[in-house]
Amino acid sequence: MTGYAGDVSPQEAWSLLESDPSAILIDVRTQAEWSYVGFVDLSPLNKNALFIEWVTFPEGRINPDFAAQVEGAAADKDAPVLFLCRSGVRSIAAAQEMTTRGFTKCLNVLEGFEGDPDGTRHRGTVGGWKVRGLAWQQQ
Repeated sequence: MTGYAGDVSPQEAWSLLESDPSAILIDVRTQAEWSYVGFVDLSPLNKNALFIEWVTFPEGRINPDFAAQVEGAAADKDAPVLFLCRSGVRSIAAAQEMTTRGFTKCLNVLEGFEGDPDGTRHRGTVGGWKVRGLAWQQQ
């Protein structure tokens, strides 16, 4: 048992967001990551991603308001809620937490936004939302 509904690839996440009007995506990275690395663009689906830090920046501690912020933004606890982070680790923790709070379809987006590091320890070349060619923006 994973403690949440399961994992989906970035492409599966996009398809679910496209096909299910109730599905939402929550990017749990930090403000710094959204600003400097980029962020998911769901405008082609006529949707907006939600941006709620799991770990606060620069403190590096779990956001004590995370659950309340998600509950305030995602009223339907039976709708699919997809969680995305850099590589798919923080998003697992977020999916597990919200499952314990009664959300029934928490899904982790595998590979995250940037994917795993490559042989030179750089992200953005091995998997992830960006590498899979899905819509994103950078400030």
